[in-house]
Amino acid sequence: MSATVWTVVSVVLIAASLPFLISTAYLAFLSMFSGRLRDATPDRSTRFDILVPAHNEAAGIGKTVASLLAMDYPKDLFRILVIADNCSDDTATRARDAGATVLVRQNAQLRGKGYALAHGYTAALGEGFAQAIVVVDADTSVSRNLLSAFSARFAAGADAVQAEHGVRNADDSWRTRLMVIAYALYHTLRSNARERLELSCGLRGNGMGFSADLLRRVPPRAFSVVEDIEYGVTLGLAGTRVMYVHEAEVRGDMPVSSEASAPQRARWEGGRTELIRQHVGPLWRSAKGPSRGLQLDLAADLLVPPLTTVTLWVTIGVVATTLLVVRGLVPPVTVAPWAAAFVMLVLYVVRGAMLAPKGLRTLIDLLWAPVFAIWKVTLLLRPNRNKGEWVRTTRSDEI
Repeated sequence: MSATVWTVVSVVLIAASLPFLISTAYLAFLSMFSGRLRDATPDRSTRFDILVPAHNEAAGIGKTVASLLAMDYPKDLFRILVIADNCSDDTATRARDAGATVLVRQNAQLRGKGYALAHGYTAALGEGFAQAIVVVDADTSVSRNLLSAFSARFAAGADAVQAEHGVRNADDSWRTRLMVIAYALYHTLRSNARERLELSCGLRGNGMGFSADLLRRVPPRAFSVVEDIEYGVTLGLAGTRVMYVHEAEVRGDMPVSSEASAPQRARWEGGRTELIRQHVGPLWRSAKGPSRGLQLDLAADLLVPPLTTVTLWVTIGVVATTLLVVRGLVPPVTVAPWAAAFVMLVLYVVRGAMLAPKGLRTLIDLLWAPVFAIWKVTLLLRPNRNKGEWVRTTRSDEI
């Protein structure tokens, strides 16, 4: 190989590593600030409406309502409003029998969680009971301190909050065990760091809360399949940060089988791509003044590829450049950025495992990661025909 070709190949390989080097450096930076946070003093003064959007959730809606009613909070200071959205089963009846107020919504054209929530927000704000509105998914168990921890933040001046988001059926399959560490990385680690840095932890769709004043000031008009992230970006553009309430938790069911996971994963990936196209530019352009760091971080979070993608390409990069160096086809410096990205990626994953419920024992479950990566690559090659319609994910107890 000529010296010119040798140099060109090296430059191309180094240039190809830069997106992953930057991404892993960003993740390693967040890892440095992910220490555990101090609990707030519980407060029980805020009036809440809890919205539970539900589409054909008759099998589990009673357990969710029971979990909400078991919270350690004055019963006259919160209401549970189940939005039975385009249901063809007896979700409404079972929710009502469990003790919730039910809002029935039927609209064959405007379907999806975003529309169900918009219906609930309008009803709650119109009645004027609640000072803050909380969203909890229909397949969820909540910690008893959820409202008292939220109330402490609202009493201190917060406008938007997000609880820790965990996996309720963690031991159902290797897929749900992988989701435990994925949530520890994406939710716990990143949210700890952002709260410490006074950035926005973002919204996760489940266990999120808003002051009534904020909902009137910045109305939620998010109807995509990732309506939570979309509204979190909208709040960031308005200069409002979402505070992370680490000591309160919601736990939702994750799909067990590949058949149940595929539609959900395809919706998330497609929705995320659309958010990048629509919102990264506005976030960069609006990054001025006191909210600059918040908006830049939201843009960076959208741009960082999914962990599976980063891991796959960094591993390929390290192996390929190492083989080329051994054969004398490129200089040793070519391996350096790929190796640095790999080291920072490992540090990020290990730190996330430390924050997971089972600690470093969670790393054992990563042995399934190659299987998940292959499945996800095949999934990305399939066309995504869902354009926002609410497609209910099959629960583990229904398989």
